[in-house]
Amino acid sequence: MSRRIVVVTAVHGPSARFLPEAYRSLCGQRLPDGWEWRWVIQEDGESEGVRPYAPDDARVTFRQGRAGGPGVARTIALAHAEGAYVKVLDADDQLPPGVLARDLAVLEGDPTLGWTTSRVLDLLPDGSTAGFPGDPEQGPIERGAVLDHWKANGFLAQVHPASLCVRRELLLALGGWMALPASEDTGLLLALNAVSRGWFSAEVGLLYRKWDGQVTGQAAHVDRAEREARMAVVESRARALSGLRWSSPVGY
Repeated sequence: MSRRIVVVTAVHGPSARFLPEAYRSLCGQRLPDGWEWRWVIQEDGESEGVRPYAPDDARVTFRQGRAGGPGVARTIALAHAEGAYVKVLDADDQLPPGVLARDLAVLEGDPTLGWTTSRVLDLLPDGSTAGFPGDPEQGPIERGAVLDHWKANGFLAQVHPASLCVRRELLLALGGWMALPASEDTGLLLALNAVSRGWFSAEVGLLYRKWDGQVTGQAAHVDRAEREARMAVVESRARALSGLRWSSPVGY
């Protein structure tokens, strides 16, 4: 299990139909000798419509549980994520070839880094892709840099939390994803950066699907009062962690 990367996916009914494409992208990964991947799919709820889309593969674990949002689903999936590293893959997204090997190379090669992110492209309904402006240079991201950029740029981080790969023990130490109705992944990213250095890869590491049913496209996601509350607690948590002067990996 020490040479295993566990891919964690939260899924609900509308996004289940994309699981086969996510699976194909995972099967296309080539890992270094001696390494293996496992995929933990956690349904956010207990419907009858999601399980048929889960692949019949011994490397895949499918679980269900009461609904609580994607952050809750991912966090409870950690009960089955037995490996050195945890990689995020949303049900409607895809991993380009090579990204798992790159993540492993970075984290195995530098013990002072706690997590990695990658360049992300939007995957549009017609199959084309579109990039984001403002990607940082490839290289390390120092502690506190994500919060500073996020605060100065209208609550937009310079790296995408959906491309995250993280040391499992660090993820568990921070309690997993935040208990928020949205922005739970941004909250985790800022918390990680408050206590550890990270890395950004300029190579494309995620195809982020844009479609009508995605949660971030719903009206509730941009409700002003809720958004202000989410941003406030995300920032407060990151600053509280910074104030503790605790760092991970310990000793760096």
